[in-house]
Amino acid sequence: MSYVILDLEWNAAFYKKEQRYINEIIEFGAVKVDDELNITDTFSTLVKPKIGKRLCSKVKELTGLSLDELKQGVTFAQAVESFTEFASDSVLMTWGTSDIHALIENFYCFFGDRHITFLHSYCDLQEYCEKSMGLYDKSAQMGLSVCAEKLGVEFCEDDQHRAVADAVLSLKCVKELIGQNPLEPYIQNADCERFYDKMTFKTHYISDLSDPQIDKAQLRFFCEVCGRRAARVTKWKRRNRSFSADFQCRGCGNRFGARVSFKKTFDEITALRKIIPKEKPKTENSSADGNA
Repeated sequence: MSYVILDLEWNAAFYKKEQRYINEIIEFGAVKVDDELNITDTFSTLVKPKIGKRLCSKVKELTGLSLDELKQGVTFAQAVESFTEFASDSVLMTWGTSDIHALIENFYCFFGDRHITFLHSYCDLQEYCEKSMGLYDKSAQMGLSVCAEKLGVEFCEDDQHRAVADAVLSLKCVKELIGQNPLEPYIQNADCERFYDKMTFKTHYISDLSDPQIDKAQLRFFCEVCGRRAARVTKWKRRNRSFSADFQCRGCGNRFGARVSFKKTFDEITALRKIIPKEKPKTENSSADGNA
């Protein structure tokens, strides 16, 4: 089995047909490795922009590329054809899923089909490294350079943000962890609609407490003082992404506020809960003691 670690660079370009910005791919860079993660081949090509008429200043700064250089590149269709031959039946690996999102977007834009011709099996190296290091957090994903620093992998900052260099750095990070955690459990089938549905799913917060997907048990709160179940004493009010209400303990009478939100991802709904203590009103005696 062979593996191909792909990295893409792209430029924010306004797509007039759909009146929105897309991440137009401007560079492919990849390394092919064998079962022992030895590099057997490399791939690099610049892609001539078709939608964007200029490069974002941030893209210029990070990549060092110019529009004149890109104009000497190949078309997106030519880049895809060449990379499909290069990748063959290898497992495709990227750092995070943003490159996959960009590919889906570009394939749909240029070919009218979201299916990526060279993608059959896929592995997210960002998820692999984070879980291998015990640092997996859906809400705070780790950047490639941060991962390299934590693993003690040496790299030159000036070389990053170019496709091949980032692909090589991803490989170095994996090599530091492969001895303690195999890649195989992280490889998923990408030749199915479920893969694309998951990749294109927009994570959102549920805005209606009557939604049948919500676990109503998450709306129950218990007193932090005595542990008994508290009674809700006000209606749920929605504010931004969350719902809030006041509660009072049935046992000790402790009053507190509660806040809950429901985050919907493709696979699950995550309830984010928080208890907010209520300040006890000052009595006349406590005020007098404070002034004594």
